[in-house]
Amino acid sequence: MNSLRKALLSLAAVAGACSMSPAAMAQMTQAAVQQGQLSGTKEGGVTTFLGVPFAASPTGERRWKVPAPATSWKGVRKADTLPSSCQQGVTPNGFGPWTHEYVVTNAVSEDCLYLNVWTPAQRAGEKLPVMVWIHGGGFTGGSASVPIYDGAKLAEKGIVVIAINYRLGAYGFLAHPELTAESPAHASGNYGLLDQIAALQWIKANAAAFGGDPDRVTIAGQSAGAMSVHHLIASPLAKGLFAQAIAQSGSGTGVNPGDRTAAEKQGLSLMQAAGVASLADLRKLTPAQLEAAQGKMGQGAGFAPIVDGLVLPDASFAGANTNDTPILTGMTSDEMTGLNPNFGKATPAVIQAQLERSYGQLAPEFARLYPAASDAEANATAGALARDRGLASMALWAQQRQGASRQPVYAYLWTHPEPGPDAARYGAFHSSEIPYVFDTLDASPERPFTDLDRQLAAQMGDYWVNFVKTGNPNGSGLAAWPAYTPEGRQIVEIGSGTKARAVLPPNRLEAFRRHAQQGGQLGLF
Repeated sequence: MNSLRKALLSLAAVAGACSMSPAAMAQMTQAAVQQGQLSGTKEGGVTTFLGVPFAASPTGERRWKVPAPATSWKGVRKADTLPSSCQQGVTPNGFGPWTHEYVVTNAVSEDCLYLNVWTPAQRAGEKLPVMVWIHGGGFTGGSASVPIYDGAKLAEKGIVVIAINYRLGAYGFLAHPELTAESPAHASGNYGLLDQIAALQWIKANAAAFGGDPDRVTIAGQSAGAMSVHHLIASPLAKGLFAQAIAQSGSGTGVNPGDRTAAEKQGLSLMQAAGVASLADLRKLTPAQLEAAQGKMGQGAGFAPIVDGLVLPDASFAGANTNDTPILTGMTSDEMTGLNPNFGKATPAVIQAQLERSYGQLAPEFARLYPAASDAEANATAGALARDRGLASMALWAQQRQGASRQPVYAYLWTHPEPGPDAARYGAFHSSEIPYVFDTLDASPERPFTDLDRQLAAQMGDYWVNFVKTGNPNGSGLAAWPAYTPEGRQIVEIGSGTKARAVLPPNRLEAFRRHAQQGGQLGLF
C-alpha cells in the first residue's frame, strides 16, 4: 500500500515548474507545468491546451501497471491537437440516439493518458475554481476528446475546465492473479480509476499554471463517469484531491463494483482465450489480438471497477464517505429509451411479467400504481416505471448519504427532449443533458435547435458553474434549486418549465422504499 501511494504521489512531485515570461503570463498562451512549458491556442477569452500528458504512456511493460509520472520535455511543447482516445471499438457516426457528436471520432491508442484544458485566466495563479470532467461510456468507451465535452463555453463563465482520459475495458480493469502477485499492494484491476487519481494528482500540482485553484476542484462525470465520481468519493487514494462532486446519471444506479476473485477468474479466461501462458506474453499482444481474445469469451465478459482492497478497500464502499463533499446529482427522464432495445414494445402481459419478476409480493401494489390495461398504457407505464425507479434509487441513496454527511445534495431531473433523429421515441435520453451543460449544441448543427434549447444551455451552464464556484447551484436569474433533504424531498425539474418539485409522489416513493427494504434491487440499469 505505502509503495503504491508513493508511486501515485510521485506524479505530483516531479521536477519544479519552469519559469514563464511576463509577456506569456499576460496573454496566457503558454503555461509552465512541472514537466515543461506548454503552448496553447487562444480564442476570444479562453485559452485551450489540448493533449497534455499527465502520466507516462501505459504501453509495453507498463500495460496493467500503476500510472507513472509523465516524462519531462525541453523547450515549448505545442498543445494544440486533441490526443488519441484510449483503446476501444469506435462507431464514429454514432448509434441509437447518440449521433456523431456524442462518440469518439478520432484515433485510438494505448498511449492515451492525456487531458485537455480550457481556461479563461489571463495569468497563472488566479485561483479560479476547476471542474474536472470524467467521461462516460460504460468503462469500455468514451474520451476527453468527444465533441460535446469541449469546455470553452463553460470556461467563459469563469472556471477552468479539464477533461481527462483513462484506460478502458481490459486495458483499464483487468484483474489477474499474476497482476495481484506483482503488485506491492497485492491488488489488481482498477487501473482506469488509478489513472483518474493520477490525473487529479497532476491537476493538484499544476492547476495554478492554468490560473486554477488546486484547493477548489470539482470532479464531474456522467454515467460511468458518475460512477467513477462515487468511487473517488469512497477511495482513500483520492482523499484531498477535490472539494465537490457532480454525478450525472450515476447516484443510486444500483451498479456496484465486482469481486476481485471473480474478476481474476475472468482475467485467467482472457489469457486462455488469447492462447498465452503468462502475463508477460499477454502484455506482448497487439490490441487486435486482445480484441480477438475478448471476442472468444462470449457475451457478458466485461471489465469494470472492482473491490480491489486498494482503490476501493471493501464492499461497503457504497456507504463510504472518505471524501465528504457537496454533491450535485441527477438523471434524465428517459434514461432507458436508447439503452433498452425493447423499449416501446411493451404490452400489458410484458408489464405484468416485469412487475412479478422485479417486485414479487409487492407486484399487485405496483400494478395499481403503474396500470397497463392497453399497449399504449403499457408503454407509458414502462417509461414511468423506469424513470421513477431511478428517482427512487437516487432519493434512497441521498437519504443514506445524508446519514453520514454534513454536506448538501442537490438533485435534478432533466426532462427536455433533445431535437433530432427519432426525438419522439428517445425523448430526454441518457446523456442528453450534457451538450446543454457544456453549451456545445453547435457540435451537431444538423439538430434543429430552437431558442428554448439555447436558453436551457445557458441555464444549465449557470447552474453547474455556480456549483463549481460555491458548492451551491443557485444564482441570480435562475429558478430556485432547494437542497435535497429526507424531509423535504425536493429536486429541480429542468426543462421547458424549470421548477422545484417533489422527487416522487409519496405513495410511489414508499412502494420503492419497501421493495428496497425487503432486499429488492433498484437503480437505473
